[in-house]
Amino acid sequence: MSSGNQDAKGAEGGDNSNDKKEEGSSNSQGAAGGDNSDSKAGENQNTEKKEEEKKSALFDAFAVSLGLKDEPKIESLLDTVDFNGIVKYIKDGKAKNIITMAGAGISTSAGIPDFRSPETGLYDNLQKYNLPEPTAVFSIDYFKENPEPFFMLARELWPGVFKPTTCHYFIRMLQEKGLLLRHFTQNIDTLESVAGLDPEVCVEAHGHFRTGHCIQCRAEYTQDWMKERIMKPSIPKCEAEECEGVVKPDIVFFGENLPFRFLKCMSEDFGKCDLLIIMGTSLLVQPFASLVNRTQENVPRMYINLENSCPPKLDPIMTVIFGSGFDFDGENNYRDIFWQGTCDDGCMALAEALGWGEELKTLVTTEHAKIDAANPDKCTTSAKKADCTSKEADATPKKADTTPKKTENTPKKSETPKTSDKTPPKPEAATPKATPGSQSKKTPPKKGNGNSTK
Repeated sequence: MSSGNQDAKGAEGGDNSNDKKEEGSSNSQGAAGGDNSDSKAGENQNTEKKEEEKKSALFDAFAVSLGLKDEPKIESLLDTVDFNGIVKYIKDGKAKNIITMAGAGISTSAGIPDFRSPETGLYDNLQKYNLPEPTAVFSIDYFKENPEPFFMLARELWPGVFKPTTCHYFIRMLQEKGLLLRHFTQNIDTLESVAGLDPEVCVEAHGHFRTGHCIQCRAEYTQDWMKERIMKPSIPKCEAEECEGVVKPDIVFFGENLPFRFLKCMSEDFGKCDLLIIMGTSLLVQPFASLVNRTQENVPRMYINLENSCPPKLDPIMTVIFGSGFDFDGENNYRDIFWQGTCDDGCMALAEALGWGEELKTLVTTEHAKIDAANPDKCTTSAKKADCTSKEADATPKKADTTPKKTENTPKKSETPKTSDKTPPKPEAATPKATPGSQSKKTPPKKGNGNSTK
């Protein structure tokens, strides 16, 4: 799964504006009196320091692998490395910069299918499109040759009147309580926005349907403009002068670059993170999956999913190169907790244990009522499991076995389809708008120079 610059215009469009900003910043600094050279010297020193630290870590890893040195023990930040330990860690005010990572599993109870679940996943139901392979429907190269299969699928996937799930509202509660640093999502269903998550807090790693761009001239169009044409049905074509390019929603395809904002937040946020909660993703899609290894070594990590599909802990040398992986049942596990069950049940269990249960139930009920009231003539979609009042979650589940089966200490499984990554896994050519909201019927296309409109 390459992240190469196969869409040259998009790559240039995503980078030029930032390069120009950086050049402008450098020039102004230089005019002010040489601050730019000092800044570069500082950057070089930091780079050299990081290289030395990496060499030292690799040397130590070799020594551990050869038995010449004991593996360093890292002190746990948790009183107990289990569900209750996470709850106490939050209650004690030690988690003030929580990062959440989400995949399709947080939306399946809203009636939105994921991609990889056997029989029910989208990749298992694409035969009617006569594709060379299922993932071709999200390949930018295939899209340029034959966009029709994608738009046929888009008519089925297009964001409708779906209700966010209990999990979505739990994430919103973390935000409202001032505990959420950032939410990274692979999903393109925009339910985080519907649930009321601040667009500055939410990072849509694989894009969204709110805007679209011509793949030739980069002219921008609104969601309503695209929907009107896609639902006709027809292929949306650019209306800019002397351009007949296809307009593609700003979702990430295989072969496209990740949004610049994803890369920026990735590099800035994880060093500040003091608790990582991963929900509803099989962590198969890179580079999103690699985010779990970007926290500090002692930061607790909680994984909520129907099955444990996370990569296992690697040997010391591979850890230096690729990251540590997870060590749920290892003797020396000091930070990794796996909670087996649906994302809604896992979030409700956390809320109940933290004393937020009734607040979360009220929030879900109230917000769902608002959605129903705003759409009296439309059939809203929300699976029964999304109703947090349907059953009481176990507030004190213990750490589950890493195999995807029920155990004595594992919360009861829901019949929700197994989760997997819902979003097309590769980077986007142009940086999408970060601010969600209603769109007008049509935004006059802007002739592009390769830049997307921010």
